[in-house]
Amino acid sequence: MTVPTRSWTLLYQVYTKVLPVVREQLKEWRTFAEGIPDPELRSQALMGIDEKAFHCKGGAIYGLLAGENRVEAIRFIVAYQLISDYLDNLCDRSTSLDPEDFTALHESMPDALTPGAKPRDYYRFRVEKEDGGYLQSLVKTCQEATRSFPSYHAVKKANVELASLYVDLQVHKHVTPSERVPRLEAWFEKHRSTVPDMSWYEFSACAGSTLGIFCLTSYAAGNRQLTPVEVDHIKEGYFPWMQGLHIMLDYYIDQEEDEREGDLNFCSYYESESELFDRLGEFFRQAGNGIEILPDERFHRFIRKGLIAIYLADDKVKKDRLFRQKSRQILKHGGMESLFFYMNNWMYRQKSNT
Repeated sequence: MTVPTRSWTLLYQVYTKVLPVVREQLKEWRTFAEGIPDPELRSQALMGIDEKAFHCKGGAIYGLLAGENRVEAIRFIVAYQLISDYLDNLCDRSTSLDPEDFTALHESMPDALTPGAKPRDYYRFRVEKEDGGYLQSLVKTCQEATRSFPSYHAVKKANVELASLYVDLQVHKHVTPSERVPRLEAWFEKHRSTVPDMSWYEFSACAGSTLGIFCLTSYAAGNRQLTPVEVDHIKEGYFPWMQGLHIMLDYYIDQEEDEREGDLNFCSYYESESELFDRLGEFFRQAGNGIEILPDERFHRFIRKGLIAIYLADDKVKKDRLFRQKSRQILKHGGMESLFFYMNNWMYRQKSNT
């Protein structure tokens, strides 16, 4: 199966080769989650599946890079994304504000990227512990998949580096509210020299995406001779700009919800809405520059334009007329292909809701 180079062939493969596999995987994990003994852990696991399934559906598109290992790559992506969403729920609506607890929970993410890593007690700093083996099973599924990928050894280090940034972000952003920004600013200072000119909240957004890991792992699944130079190009093509675009769009549509819930939202730190739109445009442009060095450049350009379409077709945008009008400024960056993906995604959502 070749990597799609046209928008309509991409969508055809998504509907026929990706989404059916994702739905089957989510069904299996939901059955597992329903049996979690602890009611709080069960609730957060099911919420991660039911309310954030589109994260798995979107991420699984990278499985198209895995060739004959497409199904196994999607199996990895779904399991890893479920870890991410489950832990995000546990920390967002946590009974704890303990950074040690958040660090212990998120040890599961680099472990999932390390075949052979022994499972740990990820719940050792919290009251709720009895998950019926749910988190360890997700970790084991990722490990089993990556162990079978022919070039995974080439991407493991880059994957763990990206995961480490993600874990640091999750710990810092979920502690006591008064400590969040100082911790994130101090963390950014440690990394400032390694990234382009940006703010602490933009860097935080760049660290908060799993797209680079999905891309690297899918290439590792399908490529038996992935070179160190290719790995560096893929990582640099996604971090920081593509990942930052992904998460800034995510935060953009969640602004009202996050304000209501008292959650950190990186879009709120811009001095004006005009500055926010300008920086989103810059992230879009810089992500395009990074894509130029990637294999299958056309595919990654579809992803970049599709991100705009997916997020701006969300019900949070569609239900608010003023929000919808403002969002058109962002949609213009993607041109006709983003509009095509936008309309397709909107129709898919309408069909899914009927």
